[in-house]
Amino acid sequence: MAGHLTDRPRLSIVIPVLNEAGRLARTLENLFSDPWLCDHAEVLVSDGGSSDGSLEIAARYPCEIVRGAPGRALQMNAAGERARGERLLFLHADSRLPADIGEAMEAPAKWGFFRLRLSGDGRVLRIIESAVNLRSGISRVAGGDQGLFFERRFFNSLGGFPGIPLMEDIAICKQARRQAAPLVVRSRITTSSRRWRQQGLIRTVLLMWWLRFAFWLGADPDRLHRIYYPRDARR
Repeated sequence: MAGHLTDRPRLSIVIPVLNEAGRLARTLENLFSDPWLCDHAEVLVSDGGSSDGSLEIAARYPCEIVRGAPGRALQMNAAGERARGERLLFLHADSRLPADIGEAMEAPAKWGFFRLRLSGDGRVLRIIESAVNLRSGISRVAGGDQGLFFERRFFNSLGGFPGIPLMEDIAICKQARRQAAPLVVRSRITTSSRRWRQQGLIRTVLLMWWLRFAFWLGADPDRLHRIYYPRDARR
């Protein structure tokens, strides 16, 4: 395990988890082996009631554990309130930051996100990630798997993530883009393609686009959450 992170962080990395033991260890190992992060960042793992050993894994690393109610938006906001960094970066438990994360975080911007790369090989995955990057670059709206980051004051001025069970990432991007243009980092964040593969690549693409369209039309986020996570009461 890498050494402790700085006591005066410039960046706070927030990882919301709910039964992510199968992926959290690798994510934390990657973070704590990055020299720039060890010098300039802190890591907060925000747990929503895991029962699979996620907390035990987090306790092996010099990160702060925040416990609270389940719900990704609630968990990220809770950790955001505890964070000490000048900038907040919200990272999924199955995502890996690019090697030049330090350079990206040095660039001036009120908020932004990374270009996406899906793990694994295959032409279809490359097409999907290219479409995601094109859409988010044009719309200035990104998903949480693209590593949303904000200046602390700007994040607070937005009121944090809206307290909805799904599409909180889309909602906060729409708020943020009305006030400032995002920095779209050219380096790519790598996110697991497990859900895409498990549910079927084309089926998952169509489902995600339909959910976004329904949200744009004003559909109830609780109903959309039940469609996206049919077996989970809350994530």
